[in-house]
Amino acid sequence: MSVAFQGSLFDTVDEVGLRSLGAEIRRTTLAHGAWIDLRPGWLTGADELFSRLARDVPWHAERRKMYDREVDVPRLLSFYDEEAQLPDPLLGQARSALSAHYAAELGEPFRTVGLCFYRDGRDSVAWHGDRIGRGSTEDTLVAIASVGAPRTLLLRPRGGGGPTLRHLLGHGDLLVMGGSCQRTWEHAIPKTAKPVGPRISIQFRPRGVG
Repeated sequence: MSVAFQGSLFDTVDEVGLRSLGAEIRRTTLAHGAWIDLRPGWLTGADELFSRLARDVPWHAERRKMYDREVDVPRLLSFYDEEAQLPDPLLGQARSALSAHYAAELGEPFRTVGLCFYRDGRDSVAWHGDRIGRGSTEDTLVAIASVGAPRTLLLRPRGGGGPTLRHLLGHGDLLVMGGSCQRTWEHAIPKTAKPVGPRISIQFRPRGVG
């Protein structure tokens, strides 16, 4: 897929790779047993990775039933189950690095990789938690790496009653949602009328979490 994308002036590393996970991660404890970790710039050469994924991933559009009609899902999607060959070797390296770093807290490896392509400010995802499968009843982790232009990810307590948190994610940033976050909080990428470039979200999940 050919897209117009302006890279970051700060992403001067040509080689696609991973920076360390560890002391650079900032953890924020949320209410109800939830937490998030943020590692800015985890992926190096993130603009190059964006270009490769935009070109090589077999993106597809979906339609979903909403009330009495079908509507277009406002983003492109691709999903790789644990046995599938990933579209870029860095995604396998990233999944292994996350599994190793969070082994004690998660107790199992990350297995699946999902990708969302937000083409412009009209693409979005509504408020939700990853509660399909075990995420509805168990604590778990969902890791999201972002490449391309930054977009705002919002977090708020499920059912209201607390502040809405904002994180601008792009150019190789990593956000990990842990503890009860998928059950007790919800997150969204809102539409925006501001001129924004395309972004790809890469989600790593354990088996049975969707």
